[in-house]
Amino acid sequence: MAIRGGSSFALAALLALASVAAVAGEVFFQEKFEDGWESRWVKSDWKKDENMAGEWNHTSGKWNGDAEDKGIQTSEDYRFYAISAEYPEFSNKDKTLVLQFSVKHEQKLDCGGGYVKLLGGDVDQKKFGGDTPYSIMFGPDICGYSTKKVHAILTKDGKNHLIKKDVPCETDQLTHVYTLIIRPDATYSILIDNEEKQTGSVYEHWDILPPKKIKDPEAKKPEDWDDKEYIPDPEDKKPEGYDDIPKEIPDPDAKKPEDWDDEEDGEWTAPTIPNPEYKGPWKQKKIKNPNYQGKWKAAFDEAEKKKEEEEAAKAGEDDDDLEDEEDDEKADEDKADSDAEDGKDSDDEKHDEL
Repeated sequence: MAIRGGSSFALAALLALASVAAVAGEVFFQEKFEDGWESRWVKSDWKKDENMAGEWNHTSGKWNGDAEDKGIQTSEDYRFYAISAEYPEFSNKDKTLVLQFSVKHEQKLDCGGGYVKLLGGDVDQKKFGGDTPYSIMFGPDICGYSTKKVHAILTKDGKNHLIKKDVPCETDQLTHVYTLIIRPDATYSILIDNEEKQTGSVYEHWDILPPKKIKDPEAKKPEDWDDKEYIPDPEDKKPEGYDDIPKEIPDPDAKKPEDWDDEEDGEWTAPTIPNPEYKGPWKQKKIKNPNYQGKWKAAFDEAEKKKEEEEAAKAGEDDDDLEDEEDDEKADEDKADSDAEDGKDSDDEKHDEL
């Protein structure tokens, strides 16, 4: 499991990864950051060459209920943090996967985040950083006034998929527990302090499966298709002399100054004012088009639709439990979003990231 942060004074105190079957649950990874925690975690050298890597503190924070209940805390502003720990290979097939951790931002956060990531077993922990592939990324992200949300990103076939629902995160300076639950029936829940904030279908709230229907790429709009909802009124004619009406006219109330000398000042002309008779450029009225056929839309390619549905059904069978499969040939990495780095699945030993 891995922890990654980009903010100052973010305190992670409890980290857990578990699966729950119908009868009993199994904990794959749990970290309370008690004595000896450093032997279980590997600090990454990410950004060290740029002098942008921050140091982790082992502390209970400025205020706490128990001074011995400690976590790891980022120590400096405007630094990058990454640390990871190994956990045994596991499968969540036919089980409910639970990912949970607590975090506290002791100072008012301007821009930064504290994420937990599930990594593949082939990751070089000393090089773990922002571009390291992952299976799941989860946790709060705060930046300015616009970004205050919980990230929930799932990776499939080397592509990261962001949740399409907006899940606000907590922004105060207290400790909060974030929980992601993924069930065998492909439903999920996101909890903050054990209160459900979002739930639904993985397939509906992430674009993991291909669309059931696509537009026929060979379809073209017929040449005689009339998609003009309104047309000029043929009965509406421009009034005779309309274009002869000037935009401005001499001010009828203006008078030549008494001291005006035509020989010295030139011929006097009255200043102009807007012409009340001027109505602007003439525009022909429009009426409803009696032959309007509506906006043309390409028909769906039925053959392609059937193919997509078959692929979606197969993908659904393979991914009911969102179990990661090892890729023999890694697909070309795509940038899914400025927030999402490319990742790949692996059945090897995995790591957690915060």
